[in-house]
Amino acid sequence: MAAAGTRAARSSKRPSKAAGTTPWLWMAFALLVVMADQFLKLVIVRSFAYGESRPVTGFFNLVLVYNKGAAFSFLADAGGWQRWFFTGLGVVVGLFIIWLLYRHTGQRLFCLAVSLILGGAVGNVVDRVLYGHVVDFLDFYAGRYHWPAFNLADCAITVGAALLIVDELRRVRRQ
Repeated sequence: MAAAGTRAARSSKRPSKAAGTTPWLWMAFALLVVMADQFLKLVIVRSFAYGESRPVTGFFNLVLVYNKGAAFSFLADAGGWQRWFFTGLGVVVGLFIIWLLYRHTGQRLFCLAVSLILGGAVGNVVDRVLYGHVVDFLDFYAGRYHWPAFNLADCAITVGAALLIVDELRRVRRQ
């Protein structure tokens, strides 16, 4: 009787797998994010001179700038070591996310969130490895205030982080 109770307790701790979802599906989605990010960066790099800006609306420009640091150019002037630090960090985070995808395949919102983060992280790691910096091209502003330029990979990471918060709030509410 105790063995049956222990088995039931153990099986209830395992994440359920939703029909038709696998870690490979989520990793393929992350790869689509990487491909879209790299494609857009390539279009911008081939169409713009460094620092060139083209207005699109009254609050948005396309621009070509490089970021050797992290978010908001954090550590951009650190002397070069940050390139490999942020590359290594991106690889470690990517491997951790792949592990999470295997552990939580049936949790669709969670997997969508971490897949977006994975795709964004890999997109920026590719830039760091190939160019030594991240290519940014989206410039939003209000009046004279400009938000620091960013890219599709950054958008994916931000949306993924927001979805993680929503997922956690939903899980807490269910309990």
